[in-house]
Amino acid sequence: MAGPFVARKPLAEFPLWEKMAAGRAVFSFDLELTARCNLDCRHCYINLPAGDRAAKKRELGVDEVRRLAEEAAGLGAVWCLISGGEPLLRKDFDEVYKVLQGKGLRVSLFTNATLVSEEHVRMFKKFPPRDIEVTVYGATKETYERVTRTPGSFEAFRRGLDRLLRSGVDVRLKAMALRSNKHELPAIGAFCRTHAKGYFRYDPNLHLRLDGDKARNGLILAERLSPREVVRLERSDPERFGALRASCGEPVPAEDRTSDCRHVFRCGVGKRSFVVGPEGSLRPCVALNHPGFVYDLRKGSLTDAWNRFLPEALARETARPEYLEKCGRCPDVNLCFWCPAHACLETGELDLPVEAFCQVAAARAEALKNG
Repeated sequence: MAGPFVARKPLAEFPLWEKMAAGRAVFSFDLELTARCNLDCRHCYINLPAGDRAAKKRELGVDEVRRLAEEAAGLGAVWCLISGGEPLLRKDFDEVYKVLQGKGLRVSLFTNATLVSEEHVRMFKKFPPRDIEVTVYGATKETYERVTRTPGSFEAFRRGLDRLLRSGVDVRLKAMALRSNKHELPAIGAFCRTHAKGYFRYDPNLHLRLDGDKARNGLILAERLSPREVVRLERSDPERFGALRASCGEPVPAEDRTSDCRHVFRCGVGKRSFVVGPEGSLRPCVALNHPGFVYDLRKGSLTDAWNRFLPEALARETARPEYLEKCGRCPDVNLCFWCPAHACLETGELDLPVEAFCQVAAARAEALKNG
């Protein structure tokens, strides 16, 4: 529930705001163009090998993306984030990108930048994205490639990032806070703030694998920082800690903490946004892969998913006392990593508390209290 604490531009600054005035719902969606990636990052919750033929065969084609974009725009979508895996692995990436923009959508891109070519840059200059967000895994070759487990990736990353920066497009930089790069996070932050005009965010919350791979989950768990390490990291960054205090510094009021509310989903997922996976499966958010919350767009329509499926799925209630009495009454719930999606990845259930997340919330609350 505690987010990245970084303000985005007001929606009113973007074209297509008139859709709101016209009475249509304004929303965004993520399009995971592929689960394949040319890197093999230790912490990744989704990546498959770049050459995975079965995964490639399942991916949405350009015509399917066109139909999705057309229907989404008709329903009120204004913004689409292209993510992965690594989207630039798709040889038809340029065509997909232009299709989305051609439907009136503002398009953002998440990429590791290692595959950015001069051809990509020329396209981005001609058809500017809303922004391009690049992940920085380390400030040095040694750390970067310890995380990516891919020789030569650091040089490719620097080359691709330099191309994007020279192009003049809006580049945003981020990092995952891992045990493997913890010692370089100050240097990573300095690098990012220097190269991205002051914008930088990092995330210490590592999702477990959507496919439940036990070996890969073991790697992810080994990379997680302890609650105390998370708090020390946040306190060492005045911008991050100040934003945390401004956003979540006060305990949740008692009147808002009651077990009378039995709804599991108390956030905004599926109301203003959704995620479409590489094979056309719609789900409310990036981390939620529970079968009861996945809609196959190849067998139905986005209109049905948006108007019927998502409202019905997200209306789920619980009678589990562990959730109602603990999470439902916790004054520090706004400082917690907990949500139904994360709980499901951690425990297999949507409504079970996660002790490790409770510890993060408690450590954050103590840090905020003590200044």
